[in-house]
Amino acid sequence: MSRSLKRVMAALGAAGVEAELREFAEGTRTAHDAADAVGCALDQIAKSILFRGENSGSAILFVTAGGNQVCADRAAVLAGEPLGKADARLIRAQTGFAIGGVSPIGHLTPPRAYWDPRLLDFAEIWAAAGTPRHVFGIAPELLLRLSGADAADFTA
Repeated sequence: MSRSLKRVMAALGAAGVEAELREFAEGTRTAHDAADAVGCALDQIAKSILFRGENSGSAILFVTAGGNQVCADRAAVLAGEPLGKADARLIRAQTGFAIGGVSPIGHLTPPRAYWDPRLLDFAEIWAAAGTPRHVFGIAPELLLRLSGADAADFTA
């Protein structure tokens, strides 16, 4: 088991959560891939989208429903600073995850985080579990709490 996957499972365990973990050899790098693999609606996939705060230099996380896109202008207003692209090095350094496997929980250094309310429309959602091949299923209200994110309107 990878260190990234162990961190996510440890975060779930520390919260007393037994989430369903699934592994897919072909990977689930995109929300479409994950929805197809799990057999759920696209919006039941909780995407972890990271931007770089241009003033702070920190990664800022936006957890959004699989079919939604982050509106850069709305996201920047929430973040209180201009946003740019978070490169792989920043993402790995701050979260400990590689692009394609970033989980909403289990970060090395938890980023400021914002949550797409659309995810709350489902009984269960699926999120990356720290690798491009692993996802876990969880109640959205629980993942919102565990992620420390603030629910806000930031989608296009």
